[in-house]
Order: sequence, then structure tokens, then C-alpha cells
Amino acid sequence: MSANAAPSQTLARGVRLLKLVAEAPVAPTIAEVSEQMGVHRSIVYRILRTLEQEALLRRDDTGRIRPGIGLAPLALAVESSVQAAALPVLTEVANELDMSAFIAVAEHGDCYTLVTVEPARAHAVTQRPGTRHPLERGAPGLVVLSQLDEAAVAEMNLDAERLERLERMRETGYATSGNEVIPGVSAVAVPLQMPGQLPAALAVVYPTQDKDIEAVAARLHRGAEQVRARLGDHS
Repeated sequence: MSANAAPSQTLARGVRLLKLVAEAPVAPTIAEVSEQMGVHRSIVYRILRTLEQEALLRRDDTGRIRPGIGLAPLALAVESSVQAAALPVLTEVANELDMSAFIAVAEHGDCYTLVTVEPARAHAVTQRPGTRHPLERGAPGLVVLSQLDEAAVAEMNLDAERLERLERMRETGYATSGNEVIPGVSAVAVPLQMPGQLPAALAVVYPTQDKDIEAVAARLHRGAEQVRARLGDHS
């Protein structure tokens, strides 16, 4: 097959259906996803039946579409070594800072939350795995962006303010943001550089309020080193 061959329309629709269901705040109906995808309900139904057979999606008693248990092993397989190394560290960070701690990676021009842990003792801002937003927005995105080569950064066409923030992040070793991705929510992030892995950030999110940012960043840097050590990189 030619490298320029058109992608499979059915496969593309199946992937879009999976993403729509996984990212929906409320489980959608066939009619709702049909409207969002711009295709007839019969097409959605056929794709859904195939995904149901593989346990990737399921319909509940009301007919709403929900993620199926077959997605679990697929999710665990994604950057599994990073997740295994990070979970104990994220748990420590989250409980020490009383903030949701997570790892974000670069994925097709977006900042994608790979794994997250909420603190046990505090009501925290939730950062769900799979959450994504443009790389140029938010502290984690800025940190991930700082690890890309100059050509990739140039393609982003960043404005002067973001270029200045990017340079400041490189000088200080951490980035901050507030009310940039979610209103009322702030973030602090540091680089998580791991050979052979996607460009990543170790970050926390919390309700916007005064914090000792340098102390938070210092704890995140220690966490990043702990993750690297657990991955066997002691450089």
C-alpha cells in the first residue's frame, strides 16, 4: 500500500466513536454520537456492534454508550513502564502537596494526561487520564513544549508572551499557569525527561490560590528524579 493511501473510513469512524464515548462527561446515546459524527444512526449502530463484540464499548440499560472493560488492558499497555514507575511517586507527591499529581506527554500537538493520582485526604481538582489540550496552553504543555526541537517549536507559531514564558521556564526549570486551561484552576509543572519515552511533564493542579510555588516545583523536581531512578536511569 502506498504511504499516501487514504486511511480506512470505517476504522477512522470507529476510533472517533471510541474517543467521543471515552471523553464524554455524560454517556451518550446512539442518536447523540450520530449527530456529533455527522453520519446516519445505522452506521453508528454497525460500528458499535463491532466494538461491543470486542468489549471496547457497551450499552447500559438505558441505551447509553459507555467504555467497555476491553479498554482497560489497552490503556495499561500505553507507556506501561512509565506508569508503573510513576504511580508510587505520584501518590507521594499528591498526598504531600494535597494536590492532584499527574504525568502529561506530547501527543499529536496536544498535551495528553497519561496517568494521575488524587490526594487521599483532600478534595482536589480532578485531572482525568486522557484529558488533552493544546501544547501551548497550561504549565504542563509549556514544559513538554520546551523539550521539542526548535523546528517543532517554530511550527507552533507561538506569540511573544508564550515565547517569553517558554524562555522563563527553561531558566527556572518549571512552569506555572492559572485559569488557562480550566477556569479557577492553576498548575505547576517540571520536565520529566526519560530516554526512549515521549517528552513529558510531572505536574500538579489545584484551585487557584496563593501557594509557595518554588517549594511545589522543588518537590516536583524530586519526584521527576524518583521516576527516572525507578526507570533505571541514574544519569
